[in-house]
Amino acid sequence: MQRRFGVLAVLLSSLLLSVGSGWAAYPEKAIKWIVPYPPAGTTDVLARIIAQSLSERLGQQVIVENKPGGGNNIGTEFVVNAPADGYTMLFVNPANGINASLYKKLNYNFIRDITPVAGLARTPNVMVVTNSLPVKTVAEFIAYCKANPTKVNMASSGSGTSVHLSGELFKYMTGCQMAHIPYKGAGPALTDLIAGQVHVLFDNLPSSMPHIKSGRLRALAVTSKNREPSMPDTPTVGDTVAGYEATAWFGVGMPRGVPREAVDRINQEINRILADPKIRERLAELGGLPTPGTPEDFAKTIASETEKWGKAVAASGATAE
Repeated sequence: MQRRFGVLAVLLSSLLLSVGSGWAAYPEKAIKWIVPYPPAGTTDVLARIIAQSLSERLGQQVIVENKPGGGNNIGTEFVVNAPADGYTMLFVNPANGINASLYKKLNYNFIRDITPVAGLARTPNVMVVTNSLPVKTVAEFIAYCKANPTKVNMASSGSGTSVHLSGELFKYMTGCQMAHIPYKGAGPALTDLIAGQVHVLFDNLPSSMPHIKSGRLRALAVTSKNREPSMPDTPTVGDTVAGYEATAWFGVGMPRGVPREAVDRINQEINRILADPKIRERLAELGGLPTPGTPEDFAKTIASETEKWGKAVAASGATAE
């Protein structure tokens, strides 16, 4: 009997060691990071900056895979339905909080079906116009819109995104009439804006910043409450439109039920990356403020932003199917 218990103890000990060592070695293969937008937009730019450092720290490749479409829902649903083994991540962005109220029917519940892992950054949006538009300030833009009520087209990275709703909020607060032209991501929207096919975009700052610096687009204002340190000479929309404010937030999620060991490992490494002065400098150049913290901190961000944008959706009357 003693020998039997001894054997059982050894087997149990071996099992626990094998389980522990398995997670101690996590990850043991490449991790797929789903970005639910095309290349060149803010989500893609930020993901690739973090993915490179994360690959180096983990010793395994973190592969960014773009899955655009469906107003962010295609990529999100892909991750919701992926195995909860720690090898598929989602680049979480404002659309995840917005879509909960924007879409009447979704095949998932974001707060229930995605495990919060880590916050990455928060950025203002920036009101950029095509160079052919004869305006240099927000006040001049409003005047131009009201003088040409059927001529101004407002691009967005997709219906229901923070880019779209930032513009809808501007329309609501100023009385400007603009036709909304949704794109499948910021990349194609920026291409048409530079070409003059559309007139204005309330874009996430990181994706527009290179075009602003090169002079291919004109920045009228940032959408944050305070001026953006990387663009100190650019006013806020609120300087002209009292009370206006909108920012974007980004992070990492995994499928529901993923082992806590995977969540904690990725969270710890991302927090270390966000503490790196070189990464912080890179994010600052793009207008991003790092948002390190625990998975629970990021869960609170998701909950509060979902509530905030739910109110914005209701006020704007925006819907999507």
